[in-house]
Amino acid sequence: MGWIKRNLLFVISGLVALVLLGAAGFFIYQSWTRNSEASDKLNEVYNTLQTVAQSPLQPGNDRIDNIKLAKDQDLQLREWITNAAASFHSIPAIPQGAVTSKTYATALGTTIYDLQQEAKDNSVGLPSQYYFSFQVQSTKLTISSGLGPLAQQLGEVKTIAEILFAARVNDLDGIQRVRVSDDDYAGGLQSDYIEERPITNSLAIMTPYVVTFQSFTPELAKVLAGFAASTNSFIVKSLSVVPATPGGAGEGAEGEAPGMMPDRSRFVPGMGRAPWMQRVQPAPAAAPAGKGGLQTVLKEQLLRITLEVEVVNLLPKS
Repeated sequence: MGWIKRNLLFVISGLVALVLLGAAGFFIYQSWTRNSEASDKLNEVYNTLQTVAQSPLQPGNDRIDNIKLAKDQDLQLREWITNAAASFHSIPAIPQGAVTSKTYATALGTTIYDLQQEAKDNSVGLPSQYYFSFQVQSTKLTISSGLGPLAQQLGEVKTIAEILFAARVNDLDGIQRVRVSDDDYAGGLQSDYIEERPITNSLAIMTPYVVTFQSFTPELAKVLAGFAASTNSFIVKSLSVVPATPGGAGEGAEGEAPGMMPDRSRFVPGMGRAPWMQRVQPAPAAAPAGKGGLQTVLKEQLLRITLEVEVVNLLPKS
């Protein structure tokens, strides 16, 4: 007893450790039992599935006609695919039909002019001498390759731009597309392209685009509603929103003005920091309440929005 009194703390610690070891052993035993039961059930299910898979196909009996059920389910699936396909209207290429360098150059010039006029009519700002990602093609009389895909892209870019114009965004900073022509790889503005590729499965081709524009939140809502209500098939993959600086692009991380912080939330593959990345000013403080007036609680701020959009085109039926 004397030893226990002199080493009371050691004895208590040993008892606590013994209890914890017992609890840990009990927990491990329970877990091992549950894992063993789950493993037995999994093996049972696997053996049943293996038995069914190795059994010969049965047409059914007098109560169950498996052949008729399979045909009915196949018919239901085909009807569902047909009904769903009605919602995936392809965007017409510009120009349609057989495309030559001459017909494409004519259609490209006309489409770019129409889009520039439409932007002007809707008070949407555009970069100087903007060709909607077709700058390299606008300078060539002969297109080296990819006339068909280029015509399809021209139709899709026109549709995307018109959705933004209808929403009356403040500025369209740019539309980026995938490279489909040798001219796209040999020249052109780097800011016209993205490094992604179209995705093709057994049903459709999904072509990605990146759209950057400036607007307030009501116009952003109209843009998203425009894509959702379009008769064509658009999938908005991602949405990035940062405050826009009215004065244009900033100088970068070096030489930052006091009270400003660089925006590094958006990078474009192959480009490093995107040319439209700017410094972001802190939100202005609420204006003091005037005599007899209401205090400004929330002030709307111009935003720079980057949308990643996919255009879905169904493959022709074989």
